[in-house]
Order: sequence, then C-alpha cells, then structure tokens
Amino acid sequence: MVNFVGAGPGAADLITVRGMKLLEAADVIIYAGSLVNKELLGYASQDCEIYDSAKMTLEEVISVMERNRDKSVVRLHTGDPAVYGAIREQMDALDRLGIKYDVCPGVSSMFGAAAALKAEYTLPGVSQSVIITRMAGRTPVPEKESIESFAAHGATMVIFLSAGMLKELSKRLIDGGYAPQTPAAIVYKATHEDEKVIRTCVAELADAAAEHGITKIALITVGGFLEGSYDRSKLYDPGFSHEFRKGKE
Repeated sequence: MVNFVGAGPGAADLITVRGMKLLEAADVIIYAGSLVNKELLGYASQDCEIYDSAKMTLEEVISVMERNRDKSVVRLHTGDPAVYGAIREQMDALDRLGIKYDVCPGVSSMFGAAAALKAEYTLPGVSQSVIITRMAGRTPVPEKESIESFAAHGATMVIFLSAGMLKELSKRLIDGGYAPQTPAAIVYKATHEDEKVIRTCVAELADAAAEHGITKIALITVGGFLEGSYDRSKLYDPGFSHEFRKGKE
C-alpha cells in the first residue's frame, strides 16, 4: 500500500494524527525534500528507507514504489497533496501497475498563512469566496484562468508559487480590477520557525518582497478580508433563528 500523506504547512506538529501514525508505520518514505520539514522524518522507524524526491524524476519515484509494493510506503507531500501536489500522475501510474494507494489529507499552507495573519478569508459583506491560483511559470495556466479574470471578481485570492513574479502579478491584479491600494500580504514559510508576515498593498507587493529578501516559499493573499469593516455573522446574531436556537425578537 502507498499512502499519500499531507505533511501540513510547515511546523512538524501540524501534521495530522493519522499522517503521523502512517509515518511511524512506514517501511519506506519518499518525501518532497525541497519543502517538507525534515523534523517530520523523526517519526520514522530506524529501519525505514528514506528517499528525497527533490532529486528524483516521476519515473524514479514510481520505481521505488513498485520495488516496495509489498511494504508500507508513504509519499510525503507538503501541505495538502491535493493542491499543487502532482499526485494525479503518481496515482495513474500506480493504477497501471495494480498497486493500491490511499490519501491522507493535510493542512494546506493557505490555512497556515491565514493563521499567521490572524485573518478569516470569508468575511460576511466582504468576500464569501476564496480563489486559489498561481502565476504561469514552467507549468502553464489555462488562458481562461488568468489572474485578470479572477481579479475581476474582487473575491479573496490566495496565490501560490508566484513569489518570484510579484511585479507582473501586481500589474495583472490591477488590470483585472483590484485597486492599487487593495490590502495584500506576503506570508513566507507559514508556521515555520522563520515565518515572516509582510502586510502591504497590491501595488507594492514586489517592493515589499524585495525589502525582506523574499523570492520563494511564500503565499500571496489579496483582498478586503485583510482589513476594514465587515458584517456580523447571522449564525450568532441574537435575532437569527436556526435548527439549534430560537432567535430573540
């Protein structure tokens, strides 16, 4: 069995209990060494074989899984494997080989970033939608999913894998409809010991990142959720009735 496990956003104690137990029971661990906190390898047994996938191709990763098809293999991905984890191609390869697999979700770095910001992405009267996206790099983005088209909604945006392209990102966010002074934040290595939070605005993203020497491993968040007024939640409003409580008139 191969278990795809989400390592969480950074801090070693933010892996799920299930993920920790899978690491403890693993005969083989293949981890994303460029991003996963290496403290997590401390959960592995002394006899566990450990591979750093940062130095491997997809074919090499699958080869390790195939050689160990009768053992417990953990494929450890940063955050949650479903977001920019490239797990579909691995699962398809395992399907072709007849190797069983399962997925253990993890805490995405987008939620680690929200915790670092002490913010709520979905504020009533501000935004009830969160757009998760990235700038096009070596991996292209479909034309219909351009930054400009998403910015036109004015919703909360969480932008992955784009910290090295912030001047272009700012231009495209503004071209799409965000005002230059729209609140924005850069969260570097959310939940790690060397986490940094830089609050700025859309127009000044590139300058803020340069000032703090940030070029990678950072999430960009954009939207009114970062500051300003919002509406009170109806769920806890004294006058609002629902299944569990009758509202007061």
